[in-house]
Amino acid sequence: MKKRNILILIVAVLVLAGVAVGIPLAKKWNQPLGESLQLPTLTPMEASSLTPEISPTGTQAMTEEDQPLAATSAPTEQPTDTPIPTATVEPLCGGPATMTVLALGVDSGGDADYLYGLADVINLVRIDFVTPKVTVMSLPRDLWVQIPGLAEHGVTEGKLNQSYFYGTRGMGYYDGPGGAPGLMARTMQENFGVNIDHYGTVNMVTFVKIVDAVGGVDVYLPYDVDGRPVDDKTEDMGYFYSGFNHMTGEAALRFSRIRKTDNVFARTNRQKTVICALKDKVLQPAVLPRIPEMIAAFQDSIVTDLSLAQMTQMACLLPKLSGENIIFGGIPEEELTQSRQWDARGGYETFVWDIDNQKVRDYIAQFQAGTFPVASEGAGCPPPVNSGQ
Repeated sequence: MKKRNILILIVAVLVLAGVAVGIPLAKKWNQPLGESLQLPTLTPMEASSLTPEISPTGTQAMTEEDQPLAATSAPTEQPTDTPIPTATVEPLCGGPATMTVLALGVDSGGDADYLYGLADVINLVRIDFVTPKVTVMSLPRDLWVQIPGLAEHGVTEGKLNQSYFYGTRGMGYYDGPGGAPGLMARTMQENFGVNIDHYGTVNMVTFVKIVDAVGGVDVYLPYDVDGRPVDDKTEDMGYFYSGFNHMTGEAALRFSRIRKTDNVFARTNRQKTVICALKDKVLQPAVLPRIPEMIAAFQDSIVTDLSLAQMTQMACLLPKLSGENIIFGGIPEEELTQSRQWDARGGYETFVWDIDNQKVRDYIAQFQAGTFPVASEGAGCPPPVNSGQ
């Protein structure tokens, strides 16, 4: 089936799915499904001066801006040839040039209503509708940050994943735009200078539903992955053998959550494996009839301020992405140091990843400029798994 026919079929199925779940598309198509973030858009100079721990200083970017002004009087000859205008490349699928989405995986146990929960997976996703390219930057949940707007509740700082927890409806501390993901987005902007356009939050219950809705995912493991308990406090995540594995939603969740047997960086790579496998499964023509089921699950179970129109733009972009243009990365492991931090509100010492705040800001600035992480071996999605079945 040609890609064009696949895209037409995707759009048609999405429309039918909207009708099936009772969405008045004419009125709701462009409306956010949740409360918008309403965050200010920072310029690069503003972003560089918002770090709570670091006083604003002159930056190299400011110096470079001054240099061309000083050099403008040097040339004595002007070019006589008429410049050839460059063609403007329109974004694909009716989307914007770029979009940055805060994508969160929430550990809320069996709570399907997002009443409480910690942000277990924290990803910034940059969607480039021009190239096209999708870049995913993973952030450690144990970064220590300043948490804004909650001083009256005795909260001024904490782990990055706690900024989501303190914003939940169950805690009742934060009534600002976007709720829990909104507080995390605000925290990330004030600490790291990141401009976030939208958010999407999925809990464990919903993740299982999504994977099961497409019929599970297929992954290839080059070696065994042992998720069995290492002590009486560790949850049993199972044992996954090397070779081809078909995973249900529940198995994919367990595989994605294994952490105690190695480290958080290996865990991030496993999550990448599942995301790439899910992308491959969604693109299979046999999955298209199941899209209404997926839309129903998204509508009822995902917390997001994306509109149905924007979700359709993303679905349209997927078939246009090669594996190497879906790039995963994060703060390099060697930049992070294991440390301990006193949590004044909780009254205990806790594990944190220690790193110079300015380094985090620099990596995020490169991410937003589309230059980090770089496309390298192992950074993109591998070719789709073919188990021969």
